[in-house]
Amino acid sequence: MTQPTDNRREALLAAALNAAGRGWHVFPLRPGTKRPALHGEATCPRTGACAGGHRKWEQRATTDPDRIRATWATGAFNVGIATGPSGLLVVDLDMPKDHSNGDAPDGAATFGALCERTGHAVPDTYRTRTASGGHHLYFAAPSGVRLANTAGTIASLVDTRSWGGYVVAAGSTTPAGPYEAISGPVLASLPSWLLSILKPAPKPVQTPSMPVTAQSLRYADTALGNEVRNVSGAQLGQREARLFRAARAMGRFIAWGDLPRHEVEQALQEAGEAVGLPRSQCRATLRSALDWSIAHNQRRRDAA
Repeated sequence: MTQPTDNRREALLAAALNAAGRGWHVFPLRPGTKRPALHGEATCPRTGACAGGHRKWEQRATTDPDRIRATWATGAFNVGIATGPSGLLVVDLDMPKDHSNGDAPDGAATFGALCERTGHAVPDTYRTRTASGGHHLYFAAPSGVRLANTAGTIASLVDTRSWGGYVVAAGSTTPAGPYEAISGPVLASLPSWLLSILKPAPKPVQTPSMPVTAQSLRYADTALGNEVRNVSGAQLGQREARLFRAARAMGRFIAWGDLPRHEVEQALQEAGEAVGLPRSQCRATLRSALDWSIAHNQRRRDAA
């Protein structure tokens, strides 16, 4: 009666060791789920790995085969990969939540369309199929840049996982289905055009509270001029990514009342069209990036 469970545990142990062998930091997920199996802070015994204070799953994820064997000897745990410590950026191409509309594009379709518009092929890298039918694209994150998780920043149903995030490894299974590797073992570096979208926007200098001062207006005008030049100097394959990044950077000045939206949109629209982007594509990119940036920066100001 126990052999199927033992076989499953051995298969999951092999999946965990395989990921760790690639330098990816793993930790146990509850059997059959995507939730961490480690204790929370409220129930932390402050012993063992937590003797010096509670350690969360990202801190306890490991590549040590002895620790992995000891953990999976106790249960058929699914395998989580802590993306940040593993040096990974994983692009999550999700499926539409509302399956009633069969015409709704999934994350793979929207990501493929974005790649086409920016003049790039869909990157060839290690890929897994998720339990829901989506895909995970694994990339080696660049050194010297700490990338965070994103949700919809790149495109609809396209999220990313890096520091502070994790993915379910191939070999794991949930009631919705298995996670399966569907491409070769090669791990590509994160493409520069994707990095330009995901890289954190530079922190602005401290600006005074409302009313807007002449100094903050000058700074906002200078920033807009710099972003227009960045877009105007974009080469083929960089144009939409630079326009997207420029709009995301300028959205904070709109949220803070330093610049009117129409002024930012007009300047960046003209720069995008000048380097060859179609008018409708510029409008769509600017609308998406500015809407996100304005909402994000307004929430940060309200919370301050």
